[in-house]
Amino acid sequence: MELLLASAASLLAGFIDAIVGGGGLVLVPAMFAIFPNTHPATLFGINKGAAVWGTGAAAVQFARRVDMPWASLLPAAALTFGGAMLGAWTVTVVSPDYLRRVLPLVLGAVLAYTLMRKELGREHMPTMAGLRQTLVACCMGVTIGFYDGFFGPGTGSFFVFLFVRWLGFDFLHASASAKLLNTASNLAALLLFAIKGHVWWHYALVMAVANVVGSVVGTRLALKHGSGFVRAVFIAVVSVLIAKTAYDAWFTP
Repeated sequence: MELLLASAASLLAGFIDAIVGGGGLVLVPAMFAIFPNTHPATLFGINKGAAVWGTGAAAVQFARRVDMPWASLLPAAALTFGGAMLGAWTVTVVSPDYLRRVLPLVLGAVLAYTLMRKELGREHMPTMAGLRQTLVACCMGVTIGFYDGFFGPGTGSFFVFLFVRWLGFDFLHASASAKLLNTASNLAALLLFAIKGHVWWHYALVMAVANVVGSVVGTRLALKHGSGFVRAVFIAVVSVLIAKTAYDAWFTP
C-alpha cells in the first residue's frame, strides 16, 4: 500500500513538474506523510531518485519538438550540476532555516510580476544570443542549482520565470529549457544522497516509472496547448507554492 500511494504521488508530481516545475510540492509532503518515521534525507533521496527520471524524460520530449539553444544550455547544465553539489554540501554545514521565511515573499514577487505583465512569456522573442545568452544562462544555472541543492522548493518555477524574464523566452521554450537544467540539479542531489546511503532504490525505481508516465502526459499537454497553457499552470503552481511555503515558515513550529 505504501508503494502504491508513493507511486501515485510520484505520477502526479511528474505531471505537474513536466509542465512548469513544482513537482516536489506534491511528492515531498506525500513522502513525509507515507513514511512519517523515516529520516528526511532518505525521503529527499527517494524523491530525487524518482524526479530525475521524470525531468529527464520531459527534457528529451521537449527537445524533439522545441528549438532549444544547446550552445547556451549545455554549459549552463554543467554549472547547474556543480552549483547543486555545492549547495548540497553547504547545507551540511549551514542551516537553510532562514530561507524558509523569505521564500514565500520571493515567490509572491514572482507571481505579482507575472500577473501584472500579462504579455510576459506569450511570445518567444529572445533578448540575447551567442556568448551573452550563454553567460546569463550559466549564471542562472549555478545560482538556482546552488539553491536547489541547499534548499529546493520552487526550483523549476524559478528556472522558468528567469528564462522568461531575463532571456525573453515564451513559457513553452522556458519550460523546455528549465527541464534540462533541473535534470542536472536533480542528478547532482541524487548522486550526493546515494553516496551518503540515503536512497531506497526499491522504492525510487518503481516511483521513477510512475514519474516518467506523469511527465510524458504533462509534456504532451504543454506541447499541445502552448505557452498560454503553461503560463496558466505556472500561475497556479506558484500560488500553491506561496501558500504551502508561507504555512510551513510562519505557522508551524
